[in-house]
Amino acid sequence: MSRIAQAATRHAIRQRHVALALLALVAATSCGVVGKTSVKSVQIALQGKPDVEPTAAQVAANRYPQIKVVGPAGGAVLVLGNIDSGRQAWYSSERSIVFLRNGIVVGTHGSTPELQDMTIEGESPFHVLHRIADGTTVQRRYDAMPGYRYGMNVTGTLATLGREKVRILESDRDLLHVRERLSGNGWKRDNHYWVDPANGFIWKSIQAIAPDTSLEVVQLKPYSQDLQNR
Repeated sequence: MSRIAQAATRHAIRQRHVALALLALVAATSCGVVGKTSVKSVQIALQGKPDVEPTAAQVAANRYPQIKVVGPAGGAVLVLGNIDSGRQAWYSSERSIVFLRNGIVVGTHGSTPELQDMTIEGESPFHVLHRIADGTTVQRRYDAMPGYRYGMNVTGTLATLGREKVRILESDRDLLHVRERLSGNGWKRDNHYWVDPANGFIWKSIQAIAPDTSLEVVQLKPYSQDLQNR
């Protein structure tokens, strides 16, 4: 099977996952599953604007896990709508989706550019970034639109940059800063991760979704299982 055919197959599978994720969100927010108050809180959490700055009280008042994502068009608070074999789907107000796995952006939907798929070849080091050795490499493959940029092979090289204070929801966290330098297929960007030095949980990151575009992702109210499995 050609690379384009393989990418098309992955895209078709991913579109099915998107449809299932949207159905799961509708089901989760229907009155048959949660009360009307919960539905209203989801709608509030999904609201975003270019300079969105949620307060700790606003985040705590919502029962759902939440992240803040900032991209070229501004920022928004997203809520967790579905998990499929460890792949988390986080939704914005316009039903744009950011997919995460172990805190790593593995896909987006409903935005431009759109990361249709990102896979890591071999074992992923991103659940143990607090113990990573400098010079560790990661082999990634990206499928992005527009432009049918399928099968872009990119190498990431990791390096620890030391501890930094990172402010999240009016509180300072002492986090370990890890940089990932990307190269290959025209990629010359850096990913950045700020992780808990005790367990490696990624609280904040800046991650490329295309050769010229990155997203900032901040964990406001993590999914509880992500913290318990550390």
